[in-house]
Amino acid sequence: MTEHSSRGSLFKSQKFSDFPSAKEALIADKVQATFMVAPLAMKLVSDGMPVKIVYLGHRDGSALVVGKDSAIRDFGDLRGTKIAIPSRYSNQNLLMRRMMARYGMEEGDIELLEMPPPDMSGALAAAAIDGYLVGEPHPAKSELGGWGRVLYLTKDIWPGFISCVLVVRQDLIDQNRELVQELVDGIAASGKWLDEGENGGYAHRMEAAVVAGRYYYNQDPALLKFVLSRPMDRVRYTNLKPLRDNFEEIMTLAVETGILPRRMEFEEYVDDRFAPDTFALQVPFEHLLSGPELEEALSVPPPEAPR
Repeated sequence: MTEHSSRGSLFKSQKFSDFPSAKEALIADKVQATFMVAPLAMKLVSDGMPVKIVYLGHRDGSALVVGKDSAIRDFGDLRGTKIAIPSRYSNQNLLMRRMMARYGMEEGDIELLEMPPPDMSGALAAAAIDGYLVGEPHPAKSELGGWGRVLYLTKDIWPGFISCVLVVRQDLIDQNRELVQELVDGIAASGKWLDEGENGGYAHRMEAAVVAGRYYYNQDPALLKFVLSRPMDRVRYTNLKPLRDNFEEIMTLAVETGILPRRMEFEEYVDDRFAPDTFALQVPFEHLLSGPELEEALSVPPPEAPR
């Protein structure tokens, strides 16, 4: 899982385009830790898989997108539409059902379709669906493409929204707690760096967009710059300790909607002891880039969405 260097452990990452694949890799011990949607992690524990949620991936950072020229102006207008979600075992699914209850809708008033996130923007452009609710950068892709419009950012309808969580196999926790702690500390330090600094971390976010897009995810850095700054609180990378109250709400919704067969105690599926004190956490880097690349990252602003 790791290669050791003078600065600690190098964690090798693997990219998945859908959450079922990540789940199967975790079960088969092909990966020992992964990010996945929160209810799916809870379902794994309910099914007897020895894993724990140890940290969050981010807060907020999802959006409900509809066709740019559609007549849909609020959630009530979604009655009779087809909306894509990443998985029935996702908080996006629970959010849709939470909003449906708020608007007096019943099962079937909105057709919810499971779809891999990379396919959603194209499906909206082709009018195969009326909208989708998913994590970034897939909503922003439709915005910048000119065929999508954000109906709601999740931060505005479920503040502090949790999408992805970091899930670790119990055998790794039992055999090498120090390694798990190093992993969590690294994620927390990166999040602190992203959210801190002048203008709410704007410069750090522009730099991170270039690094992540160019060297890790093969995505247009301009797209990631847009996600990380329009608006700045579209996605947040601090306050990522898994909190009991947040997960009790998720558990209640999951049981009520039938995606989990029973209530579980918080300690069954969460180990929150790895979450560090972010105030005391040392951020080991100031810049990720240097020279012309750094100048480019900081001088080229994020794009504007077509009007």
